[in-house]
Amino acid sequence: MTDHLTPLDATFLELEQNDESAHMHIGGALVFDPRPGGSIPTVGEVCRHLDSRLGQLPRYRRRLSETRTGGLRWPTWEDDERFHLASHVRHATLPGPGSDEELCEWLGDYWSHRLDRHRPLWEVVLLDGLADGRWALVTKTHHAMVDGVGSVDVGYLMLDDAPDAPARPRSGPPPAEPEDEHRSSRSQLAGLLRWMPEHALRAARSGAGVALHPRKALEMAERSRAMVEEILRDEVRRAPASSLNCDMGATRTFAVVRVPLADMKHVKAALGGTVNDVALAAVTGGLRRMLQARGEALPPNGLRAMVPMNVRDASEKLALGNKVSSLFVHLPVAGATAADRYRAVKAEAEHQKSGTQAMGTSAIISLAGLAPPALHAGIARTLYATRLFNVTVTNVPGPQMTLYALGARLREILPLVPLAAEHAVGVAIFSYDGGVVFGINAATDAVPDLDVLRDGLAAEIQALRDLAAAAQPASV
Repeated sequence: MTDHLTPLDATFLELEQNDESAHMHIGGALVFDPRPGGSIPTVGEVCRHLDSRLGQLPRYRRRLSETRTGGLRWPTWEDDERFHLASHVRHATLPGPGSDEELCEWLGDYWSHRLDRHRPLWEVVLLDGLADGRWALVTKTHHAMVDGVGSVDVGYLMLDDAPDAPARPRSGPPPAEPEDEHRSSRSQLAGLLRWMPEHALRAARSGAGVALHPRKALEMAERSRAMVEEILRDEVRRAPASSLNCDMGATRTFAVVRVPLADMKHVKAALGGTVNDVALAAVTGGLRRMLQARGEALPPNGLRAMVPMNVRDASEKLALGNKVSSLFVHLPVAGATAADRYRAVKAEAEHQKSGTQAMGTSAIISLAGLAPPALHAGIARTLYATRLFNVTVTNVPGPQMTLYALGARLREILPLVPLAAEHAVGVAIFSYDGGVVFGINAATDAVPDLDVLRDGLAAEIQALRDLAAAAQPASV
């Protein structure tokens, strides 16, 4: 079965094409303890480990048929006859003493460079020299290949549930089920059509029969753009102006904040809400401190975060491509106290649960997909415009069990969220084995004060801990 690039997958290629400052790769740093005896694996071991498992993910041996989108058809993923696994895995050593400071500096630089579109769009670095003999596998995968939730499944291929897990037999690709996939797509589309207003429904129906005549294609693109803009006006008010949304260079800076998951659960048990509410409140406090340090007025209705949400079925584990929608969530940075901000975050979450915004953004994505490839890029810019959101915040729940690779214990995962043009800050939150890591990605030129955001986020978590300690005890 031909592996086509979908319009949503193509969006992430187009965002890079539209602006050189945008990087649309996701990734993570998987940090391991030393193996028994203190050794670390070699690049050859990593290659053999990956080679035995990549058969389940054929796209990792494929490249784009065309390096740019546009024209009359979407590119496809085609087998790369020159594929050589070793060219996607390399070795690097962290400068001493290998602390968080050196690690984050190295990660910021590594994630500042785009992937080569003439090759399969992924790579891994075996990074040694971390403090206490630790080492890491640092990944970079283009968002056009996989979404943030799907990438967790990809990581599972490299990991085992025991340090001495037996070697897996070299595996082939899972059997394709195109009929089921098509039925699932039709079912999802039917749900969207039930939600859409009548004018959008007419546009979707007419789009199915549009021939690729230049004039008709142009009319279809303009109609789709108009539908997108109308839904956006109905569903989402304009995001406030902010120094977070500005021209920015291609260089990135990275920072992390670590929190025990038990602490976040204690806060939500004592104050109500969810662990996700605690995470969003922490980000809110960090952003508030940074805006205040800049002397910037705090928007009374809050900053707006784009929060990707998973719409991938459980049956689609290890399926690549993007299956995401988005919510636009207000972060109440103007709240005077941590308690005020947390209450506002909880209220916002309740509002989102009772609304139709998730279905609305799915409808927007479907409408955007009606435009022909040659004209889709303009709509992609609309979907990621600064009028919609100020910052990206994604929260991916990971496995709450200890995992291993190549005989070593996986200690933590430092997550990366990409930055679209004029969006200078993104926060990825990943939980694993009792810990939570906030990975903060920032445009270096636009955010020279990343330490203020990092320290403010950590301080907000401590303030929430203090509130929880003072509250009436509640069961977790």
